Amino acid sequence: MAASSPAMSPSDMPVQEALDRATGPRRAEADTLLALFSELIDAPPVVWAGRIIGFGEFEYLYESGHGGRAPVLAFAPGPRQHTIYLVNDFAERWPELMAELGPHRASKVCLYLTRLDKVDLGVLRKLLELTLAETPH
Repeated sequence: MAASSPAMSPSDMPVQEALDRATGPRRAEADTLLALFSELIDAPPVVWAGRIIGFGEFEYLYESGHGGRAPVLAFAPGPRQHTIYLVNDFAERWPELMAELGPHRASKVCLYLTRLDKVDLGVLRKLLELTLAETPH
């Protein structure tokens, strides 16, 4: 039986195809996110796991021995919301920024934004800069 590739790995999928997962006004927002991320890191965008647009790459290893590869900065455009991938526990670590961001939902590493025009892009940029500073690359 052939070994399968990890779910979180880079692919040859065109970036435009992943961006097109966003529709309507979110499609233009996906282009805005692409431009913002491109300003922050000197790495080309690559599609990971068939839907995540990632920039750069690092390897991680947990104490459990589980490890893998992940993009340094990443987002996933979608038809209903955009998912921004940040460092672990970002919402608890930077509550003052989260309070200034605007409408959002957050989980351990994911920031969910329904509409970019409702959030402060300067605050989003700061969250991305903090993530970039704390992620090995």
